[in-house]
Amino acid sequence: MSKVAVIGGGIVGVATAYELAKLGEDVVLFEKNYSGSGSTFRCATGIRAQFTDEANVRLMKYSIERWEKLEEELGFDINFRQTGYLFLATSEEEVEAFKSNIRLQNRFGVPTRLIDMDEAKEIVPILNTEPFLAGAWNPKDGKANPFKTLFAYLFRAKEMGVDAREHTEVVGFEREGDEITAVKYRSKGKVERVKVDAVLNAANAWAPVINEMVGLKRDIVPIKAYKHQLIKTEPLERGQVEPLVCPPSWNDAYIIQDGEDGGVICGAGIEHEAKSLNDVEPTYDFLRGALRYALMMAPPLKYAHVIRQWAGFYAKTPDRNPAIGKLLNNFYIAAGFSGHGFMMAPAVAQAVAELMVKGRSKVPLDWGWYDPYRFERGELRTSAFQIG
Repeated sequence: MSKVAVIGGGIVGVATAYELAKLGEDVVLFEKNYSGSGSTFRCATGIRAQFTDEANVRLMKYSIERWEKLEEELGFDINFRQTGYLFLATSEEEVEAFKSNIRLQNRFGVPTRLIDMDEAKEIVPILNTEPFLAGAWNPKDGKANPFKTLFAYLFRAKEMGVDAREHTEVVGFEREGDEITAVKYRSKGKVERVKVDAVLNAANAWAPVINEMVGLKRDIVPIKAYKHQLIKTEPLERGQVEPLVCPPSWNDAYIIQDGEDGGVICGAGIEHEAKSLNDVEPTYDFLRGALRYALMMAPPLKYAHVIRQWAGFYAKTPDRNPAIGKLLNNFYIAAGFSGHGFMMAPAVAQAVAELMVKGRSKVPLDWGWYDPYRFERGELRTSAFQIG
């Protein structure tokens, strides 16, 4: 049994700690705040395989297969529902792009298809179909409750012996050559250390800080935090906007009915680089801009009261794909998910845990595509389609 430290108590870190425990590892999980306090508890709940490149399509197809069995595996209701994703085209050029994306997705078993606006209206009763020509529809995409999912993983991880330490900040490392030998951490004002055999950096927006502590260049994996905001309405009758609905040409705006209480979550690509890693104050400019797009998509929303607005981070890499893999002999990273960490977590956690313990994984994760050293080599990937 090896001693493994996981840094970051978001969904990727917690799920990987769980998967490592399943493989028999002795795991300590460090979170400097409370579990889920970063991007996880601030996400839009969406889960989709409708990406525009092979690597992300294959990974998310597998991840959705894991999502379909996760409630049974963890023994908790995580409110996973396959209510679909509906992307809407506003031009003939976009329709052709949708067709190309659908062919790619179909090639790997993702059942996306092109639909007309009559069918789109049946799926989303309050949709304004007038501006749109066609839709890309995958009924197997969906959503889940990020709070319930993270706590289900965390409960089972602790049950299997994971030492999950909240409000415990990693402050340094001991290193011999390319090996990390110990993690230093601060708890209740006191700095202590724990000897380790391997470390996973799952700190997402904070990952560059951890890399620098290890002795790597801070920007070896260039991750920048962008403030991403969301708005939620009062609960509506179920079935009004069950899928995530997005016309990408409208500033990547989207709406989706919360699977838990029926409120409609409204988002848009109105983002700015965060001033700091504490910059999570929502803004009026976003409220006004996002609601304008929401009302264009679904005019009846003008009668719904807004009850909540919040902000979090899209921890973005230059090509919007995460960095997943090995940085040193026993130092690994899974970070920079650019808004997709929640949906990818079941697959990524399994893959990373198997890599750390077995040196290989059965998960269809293209390690070359997500190679954390690609940025240093100047080998950017096709930009990941970044929605919800």
